Amino acid sequence: MPNSGVSITDQLDPYEWSNEETAAYEAAIEAVNGAVGAYSALIASEEAKPEPDQAVIAEARTAQARLAHEREGLRSTNREQIAEARAGYAQLAREVLGRIA
Repeated sequence: MPNSGVSITDQLDPYEWSNEETAAYEAAIEAVNGAVGAYSALIASEEAKPEPDQAVIAEARTAQARLAHEREGLRSTNREQIAEARAGYAQLAREVLGRIA
Protein backbone atom coordinates (compact mmCIF):
# COMPACT_ATOMS: atom_id res chain seq x y z
CA MET A 1 0.00 0.00 0.00
CA PRO A 2 1.58 3.31 -1.02
CA ASN A 3 2.21 5.95 1.60
CA SER A 4 -0.23 8.77 1.01
CA GLY A 5 1.70 11.03 3.36
CA VAL A 6 -1.19 11.07 5.84
CA SER A 7 -0.67 9.67 9.29
CA ILE A 8 -3.12 7.03 10.41
CA THR A 9 -3.68 9.04 13.59
CA ASP A 10 -4.82 11.95 11.43
CA GLN A 11 -7.62 9.73 10.19
CA LEU A 12 -8.98 8.90 13.65
CA ASP A 13 -12.08 10.59 14.99
CA PRO A 14 -11.42 12.89 17.93
CA TYR A 15 -12.21 11.58 21.40
CA GLU A 16 -12.43 13.62 24.57
CA TRP A 17 -11.22 11.83 27.69
CA SER A 18 -12.58 12.86 31.03
CA ASN A 19 -10.14 13.30 33.89
CA GLU A 20 -11.73 10.26 35.54
CA GLU A 21 -11.25 8.09 32.45
CA THR A 22 -7.68 9.24 32.08
CA ALA A 23 -6.83 8.47 35.70
CA ALA A 24 -8.55 5.07 35.59
CA TYR A 25 -6.80 4.11 32.34
CA GLU A 26 -3.41 5.16 33.69
CA ALA A 27 -4.06 3.20 36.89
CA ALA A 28 -4.94 0.13 34.83
CA ILE A 29 -1.72 0.47 32.83
CA GLU A 30 0.24 0.80 36.07
CA ALA A 31 -1.47 -2.31 37.45
CA VAL A 32 -0.36 -4.30 34.39
CA ASN A 33 3.14 -2.86 34.72
CA GLY A 34 3.15 -3.86 38.38
CA ALA A 35 2.32 -7.44 37.44
CA VAL A 36 5.08 -7.44 34.79
CA GLY A 37 7.46 -6.12 37.44
CA ALA A 38 6.39 -8.82 39.87
CA TYR A 39 7.30 -11.43 37.29
CA SER A 40 10.67 -9.69 36.82
CA ALA A 41 11.26 -10.00 40.55
CA LEU A 42 10.30 -13.67 40.43
CA ILE A 43 12.73 -14.26 37.56
CA ALA A 44 15.54 -12.46 39.38
CA SER A 45 14.84 -14.40 42.57
CA GLU A 46 14.84 -17.71 40.73
CA GLU A 47 18.00 -16.90 38.77
CA ALA A 48 19.79 -16.05 42.03
CA LYS A 49 19.22 -19.56 43.40
CA PRO A 50 22.08 -22.08 43.26
CA GLU A 51 19.89 -24.29 41.04
CA PRO A 52 17.31 -22.12 39.27
CA ASP A 53 14.14 -23.80 38.10
CA GLN A 54 14.13 -23.02 34.38
CA ALA A 55 10.43 -23.88 34.14
CA VAL A 56 9.58 -21.12 36.64
CA ILE A 57 11.66 -18.65 34.64
CA ALA A 58 10.10 -19.69 31.33
CA GLU A 59 6.59 -19.47 32.80
CA ALA A 60 7.30 -15.99 34.14
CA ARG A 61 8.66 -14.77 30.80
CA THR A 62 5.64 -16.17 29.00
CA ALA A 63 3.38 -14.40 31.47
CA GLN A 64 5.23 -11.12 30.90
CA ALA A 65 4.69 -11.42 27.15
CA ARG A 66 1.00 -12.19 27.67
CA LEU A 67 0.63 -9.19 29.96
CA ALA A 68 2.28 -6.90 27.42
CA HIS A 69 -0.23 -8.06 24.82
CA GLU A 70 -3.14 -7.61 27.23
CA ARG A 71 -1.92 -4.12 28.12
CA GLU A 72 -2.12 -3.17 24.44
CA GLY A 73 -5.74 -4.33 24.42
CA LEU A 74 -6.89 -1.97 27.15
CA ARG A 75 -9.38 0.61 25.95
CA SER A 76 -9.96 3.76 27.95
CA THR A 77 -13.56 3.87 26.78
CA ASN A 78 -14.35 0.45 28.25
CA ARG A 79 -14.97 1.26 31.91
CA GLU A 80 -15.72 -2.32 32.90
CA GLN A 81 -12.51 -3.60 31.30
CA ILE A 82 -10.48 -0.87 33.00
CA ALA A 83 -12.01 -1.57 36.41
CA GLU A 84 -11.38 -5.31 36.04
CA ALA A 85 -7.81 -4.66 34.90
CA ARG A 86 -7.05 -2.42 37.87
CA ALA A 87 -8.27 -5.00 40.38
CA GLY A 88 -7.16 -8.15 38.58
CA TYR A 89 -3.62 -7.15 37.73
CA ALA A 90 -2.99 -5.68 41.18
CA GLN A 91 -4.12 -9.01 42.69
CA LEU A 92 -1.94 -10.93 40.23
CA ALA A 93 1.11 -8.86 41.23
CA ARG A 94 0.47 -9.67 44.92
CA GLU A 95 0.14 -13.38 44.12
CA VAL A 96 3.34 -13.47 42.06
CA LEU A 97 5.29 -11.59 44.72
CA GLY A 98 3.95 -14.05 47.28
CA ARG A 99 5.68 -16.85 45.37
CA ILE A 100 9.11 -15.35 45.98
CA ALA A 101 10.80 -17.16 48.82
